[in-house]
Amino acid sequence: MDYFLIATVLIVLSAAFGYINTKFLKLPNTIGLMLITIVFTLAVFVLSYFDDTLLLKEKELITSINFKTVLLDVMLSFLLFAGALHTNFQQLKIQRKPVLIFATLGTFVSTFLVGVFVYYALQLLSLNVDFIYCLLFGALISPTDPIAVLGIMKKVGAPKKLETKIVGESLFNDGVGVVIFLTIYQIANGGSDISFAHISELFLVEVVGGIVLGLVIGWVTYRLLKSIDEYDTEVIITLAAVMGGTLFAQKFHLSAPLAMVTAGLIVGTDTVRKTSMSEVTELYVDKFWELLDVLLNTILFVMIGMEILVLTFDFDYILAGFIIIPLLLIARYISLLLPIKLYAKKLDFVPKTNLIMTWGGLRGGISIALALSLTQDMERDLFLVITYIVVVFSILVQGLTVGKLIKKFTS
Repeated sequence: MDYFLIATVLIVLSAAFGYINTKFLKLPNTIGLMLITIVFTLAVFVLSYFDDTLLLKEKELITSINFKTVLLDVMLSFLLFAGALHTNFQQLKIQRKPVLIFATLGTFVSTFLVGVFVYYALQLLSLNVDFIYCLLFGALISPTDPIAVLGIMKKVGAPKKLETKIVGESLFNDGVGVVIFLTIYQIANGGSDISFAHISELFLVEVVGGIVLGLVIGWVTYRLLKSIDEYDTEVIITLAAVMGGTLFAQKFHLSAPLAMVTAGLIVGTDTVRKTSMSEVTELYVDKFWELLDVLLNTILFVMIGMEILVLTFDFDYILAGFIIIPLLLIARYISLLLPIKLYAKKLDFVPKTNLIMTWGGLRGGISIALALSLTQDMERDLFLVITYIVVVFSILVQGLTVGKLIKKFTS
């Protein structure tokens, strides 16, 4: 299939499913779209017993899309910039220490705990998987997905200090998670040159380099916006910053997501807005990125729903997925204990912060994209099914109920 046809089909489906959700279901956009797409795909499966034409066409469409490349190399930068642009920078500055620990130490601890829990759970199911591959799964599933979290947090009305912790962690922990994933991936793939120095270098280049690049992009964008007053040109400048910055980061092996988060936070701060944008420019910049955010989110969650077509339906794999869901929640709860205990009194955390952040730490497209990058030797089919089940549960069940949980403990 050519790119225009693929894009057209995805946008038409997104528009149709979005209309159904808005008109009838009235669920948060990400939840409604995923649910409708999964139901649609399952209906196509049923219909295939009578006529498999539509199923074959849908399979052709989804196999024509390199989900990992489309999400991690293209869509993610736009989505993170848009999310960071509308994040409360002052609150994030106040909460920076716990957010930093959540995104670093929390991700490391969660990766190890998930690896251990999954290893023994699979052993109980007579699925003999090497521990290194279980650890690799821990690395891809531990980071919370900023796209899913941002979409849900906008709807649930969480207190700002709680929302900042959850969103801030999600914006930054994917960069750390990718470094951990790449390191374990190289070890699992037989890499012999892995050392502490190598890991430190990878971390510095990816994470620190990405943040520094984001600071530069944010500063240059600010100076350009400040020097003119023409809203259409200024909107294009922000778009160029994301696209050019992403290409530069990919070229020099820096973390494009962290660069875009940092740049978005800078451009979105009240000080930068007041000194570099007129009211008209600010309105158009915000509306442009809100619209782009909605469009890309819509397409993303339709694609996630359709990814069910690439799964290997094995009863043991499906059973493993459901067994591992509570184990992941336990691992996340434990990984959040230390930073919450350290800063609970100093920063006046809301009641049951650990419980809310555990349930509100949604997984999404990033985990699926990383699972798709596994090789067959790394138990790709098994971990892809488990990842998909975890993501669907996370979005549909946790996403639908986290708002009630927040209201229960904060109202």
